Amino acid sequence: MATIRIHTTQNVTLEYEVGSIGDRIVATLIDSLVLVAWAVLWGVIFQSVGSGGSHETTDWSSASGIIAIIIIAFILAPVVFYSLASEIFFNGQSLGKKARHLRVVRLDGTAPRLGDYFLRWLLRIIDLYLPFAGGLVAIITIAVNGKGQRLGDMAAGTTVVSTKAPAGLLPDLGPSLPLEGYQAVFPQAADLTDHDVALLRQLLSRSLQQGNYVLLNETATKIKQLLHVQSDMSDEAFLRTVLRDHAHVIAAG
Repeated sequence: MATIRIHTTQNVTLEYEVGSIGDRIVATLIDSLVLVAWAVLWGVIFQSVGSGGSHETTDWSSASGIIAIIIIAFILAPVVFYSLASEIFFNGQSLGKKARHLRVVRLDGTAPRLGDYFLRWLLRIIDLYLPFAGGLVAIITIAVNGKGQRLGDMAAGTTVVSTKAPAGLLPDLGPSLPLEGYQAVFPQAADLTDHDVALLRQLLSRSLQQGNYVLLNETATKIKQLLHVQSDMSDEAFLRTVLRDHAHVIAAG
């Protein structure tokens, strides 16, 4: 599987496996099934209401225009905004992406912003829903781009990566030192004890293997509180940087 190196604004390099076209297609199909299930649910509800009540109370054609618009908007809103809302509230993952262990990340290592998710969502119209194309634009763009980016990703500065650890291989969380001339981003990392570092490696490894981003966020939050630092880096990038800084500062001292 292709890999991509992400150089963060703190001069740290992270390496990810790019989400494969096959996994992204399956994730899209899963998300489509979720939306189809939503539509079927409402179809069943309307059919049940229409067949269970009197003609006067179930004649939808006599409903006022405003009520009809509200009902239609309520039904269509999740269909239209599903992708945008799920990626915003679930750390770059829809249900389909979570099932296939995929996640949206920025190429500079920081967490995607609301505007990034909005651009990806807006350009889905061209990438996936262009008439007579049927997603070919996205497939071709991802195949030739080399960074796993469709048009929406290129505009937003994002890509989709795999969160699965390669079979039989744990994430590289060892205390390897940065390149010569490296300066610690968080020198406070030296305050971590050996026990803290061992626990941090264990939690980071577990959260990445399991795709548990709640645990990843909680770990990053705890480390920030412990070191009294702030960062706009993604949780994974922050924790990897802390480990690298700890190894660097301890070796230099």
